[in-house]
Amino acid sequence: MSAQIRKLVVSVEETHREMGQTILPATRRALAIAVIANPYAGRFSDTLDELVAIGEELGGLLGERCVRALGIDPAAAESYGKAAIVGEAGELEHAAAILHPKLGAPLRKAVDKGAALVPSAKKMGGQGAAIDVPLGHKDAAFVRSHFDAIEARVTDAPRAGEIVVAVAVTDSGRPLARVGGLQKHEIKGGDGLR
Repeated sequence: MSAQIRKLVVSVEETHREMGQTILPATRRALAIAVIANPYAGRFSDTLDELVAIGEELGGLLGERCVRALGIDPAAAESYGKAAIVGEAGELEHAAAILHPKLGAPLRKAVDKGAALVPSAKKMGGQGAAIDVPLGHKDAAFVRSHFDAIEARVTDAPRAGEIVVAVAVTDSGRPLARVGGLQKHEIKGGDGLR
């Protein structure tokens, strides 16, 4: 099943100054969003295979769009996250079907590895609903400097029979991160934790 995409939105946020301090290099977070038709809108189905396949397709597409928007080599990506908002004719499990079974593998390929779990969020919502896409380091979940989130919103989505799917990728952690914990130069990257 190929996703029926109504709209793609890609953006990059750069932070150059924080609390009067210059951030060099600037921290950058890319967000890629697809607004898609929900093939199960308005009906119950015991299986959600079409959404699982769509999730696999969107993991690669949106991850690659983020990396391209940042203008980096995939290996230079540092953190990632995913989220979905289901319109009112769907159900929360539709977001789970897109996000969890197969979206992760092509996203990891887009960012060159990704040993850590991809943080995720899901919700029901109407047009203009926002969701915070959680972020975590792609290779080591315990790197506190990369615990973050970026808001995703499309003003005219999701319509009742749609799903908004968002992927975020960064080339850095938070600006001025200083709460301790595992540092990115200490990552072993074997178990996805440290």
